[in-house]
Amino acid sequence: MTDSNDDDCLVSADDALVRLMDGNARFLRGERRITGATLEELADLAKGQRPFATILGCSDSRVPPELLFNAGFGDLFVIRVAGNVLSPEVAGSLQYASMHLKTQLIMVLGHEGCGAVQAVLAAKFQGAQEPSRIQLLLQNMLPGLHGIDPQLPLPQRLACAVEANVRWTMRQILDTPEGRARMAEGRMKLVGAVYDITTGRVRLLS
Repeated sequence: MTDSNDDDCLVSADDALVRLMDGNARFLRGERRITGATLEELADLAKGQRPFATILGCSDSRVPPELLFNAGFGDLFVIRVAGNVLSPEVAGSLQYASMHLKTQLIMVLGHEGCGAVQAVLAAKFQGAQEPSRIQLLLQNMLPGLHGIDPQLPLPQRLACAVEANVRWTMRQILDTPEGRARMAEGRMKLVGAVYDITTGRVRLLS
């Protein structure tokens, strides 16, 4: 993985967030960017990547960040895993983005109707069991759902759990040594967001 990101070319976290949300607005208006790239653009990217933001999102096929944010080749450093969970491998990828690519914005992107969140709710409240590897994934998510009210109607419970899962991943990122260091230096901004798969809108969490 080749990287090239001079300090003079860095995009601030605030500017990166504006670019992301402006891109989602274009996506909602149907102003899709051309998905291809010219040979000149590809040749330039081959020299090194210079993404302006890092996104940790879900593997769900309906949630491709490059399309949701109307982004082009090389714009985003994207990490995707079911349930947008944090693992040692994901943490290493985030650290790479921060240390080598120097992206200053990290977004944890969940989405409505997340199957992984549905599965962890079923495990938590109904005792459902999944195959061993999936069960490990769900165990990673369970601590973030301790405050979910089992009396809520299922759709509302799922919506609350999706947000809680995003916040849990954010909390874990902030609890890493490198996360604490970057925040203390003022060199990183961490935001949470939820994508509505029925409307295409990305909503930032407060």
